[in-house]
Amino acid sequence: MKDLLKNAREQKGLKTREVAQMLHIDQALISKFENGQRKPTREQLVKLAALLEIDFDTLLVNWLKEKILYEVGQDELALKAIQMAEEELKRNAFTKTYSIPAALQILLNEIDTLKEKVTRFRSFETETIRQTLALDYIFCSNQLDGAAFSLDETRAVIQKGETITGKSMREHLEAINHHEAIRYLESLPEKNSFIAEKDIFTLHNLIVRGIAPDESGKYRSTDNIPNHNSDTLPRANSIPKLMDDLFLWYETNKNKLHPVILAGEILSQFCFIQAFTHGNNKVARLVMHSILRQHGYVYTLIKGDDASRILFENALNEAHSTQNKENLLLIVAQAEKESLEHYLNLLVHQ
Repeated sequence: MKDLLKNAREQKGLKTREVAQMLHIDQALISKFENGQRKPTREQLVKLAALLEIDFDTLLVNWLKEKILYEVGQDELALKAIQMAEEELKRNAFTKTYSIPAALQILLNEIDTLKEKVTRFRSFETETIRQTLALDYIFCSNQLDGAAFSLDETRAVIQKGETITGKSMREHLEAINHHEAIRYLESLPEKNSFIAEKDIFTLHNLIVRGIAPDESGKYRSTDNIPNHNSDTLPRANSIPKLMDDLFLWYETNKNKLHPVILAGEILSQFCFIQAFTHGNNKVARLVMHSILRQHGYVYTLIKGDDASRILFENALNEAHSTQNKENLLLIVAQAEKESLEHYLNLLVHQ
């Protein structure tokens, strides 16, 4: 593993000091990781993989191998113990599966069928269609958070640079900022890894630009944020650890779950953490979209009208208070299904 880390760092032209600064890890530890004197934690492993663009599974396998060898040492019965452990691991892997409710599985099957059609016809996509989908997404996402702009007003502000009479500067900025965040997200390379922490900070900075400049691009430092019960809100000092856990959960489960379930789970966890003072849910949905984008899906248009917003908020609250995420995942899956149908309809009628 030490060679993997060192070679990747050198290929990117980074010094150990620069890696340490980017990851907020002591430089001496980086050096010890590379010479084999210390092993990184799982959380540090996720950060190293993201920064150095090393396949996380490859890095984790090497990390686990070295942990096993360290524990068993040169014991003459080590090989027999490893063989027994292998058999037990295989049994556990077979029995531990993600339980998918029947209604959700039906939706996923329909999504898979639609996704195959999208993949076949995607070459016919035009810039007009891409702009239409982005505009629809911005409208729905802002409406979910209570914005009063209509779809036409959103289009006028973003595409024509118009000012809407009777609407506040904040409402204009919410539309413009969301558009900039979408453009940034689309500029990121598509790869099978979680969006980097620095990119999450950039998305947040873009979302709240001109709205909450003192809080942009950094985790919150207060235990009180607008419209949230401080009794159920994770403490500010726990956020870095919770985000590390989120990154690790993604890397552990990215190849085990259907992409729509994976994205919905991340949405739920991100919304629970409320890592920022403002703009959490918008950033959470952008992170969800980044996951679906990696797998060839389209913008998930979760409707923001009053009835849909109440259903969405209730499903989120249920997921956080009872750990029952079925209703939330059904909403996400239904939204993705309808979004794929919308995309195909745009292709046909362009």
